[in-house]
Amino acid sequence: MPRYEMVFIVQPDLEEDAQAALVDKISQTISDLDGQVAQVDPWGRRRLAYAIQRHAYGFYYLVHMDLPREAVRSLERSLKLIEDVIRHLVVRVDEEAAK
Repeated sequence: MPRYEMVFIVQPDLEEDAQAALVDKISQTISDLDGQVAQVDPWGRRRLAYAIQRHAYGFYYLVHMDLPREAVRSLERSLKLIEDVIRHLVVRVDEEAAK
């Protein structure tokens, strides 16, 4: 199964408990798509390069995961439907860089 990295940005006004629930929801979505979450790395609150939906800041998360190739589009579609996620990016990790 290919290894992927995903970075997503959460709205800055979301409380800590709601952020944890959101991360659990995204992890569950990955599991439902026959994937595995290897690691979730919260980067914290950071200033955005430009305003997104009138937000100047956002909470960043990095997720390392194994996911079938066919499931990436489904994951991206699910992330677009979550209103609290203001941006996301899924990138396939090079096999040599992962070692």
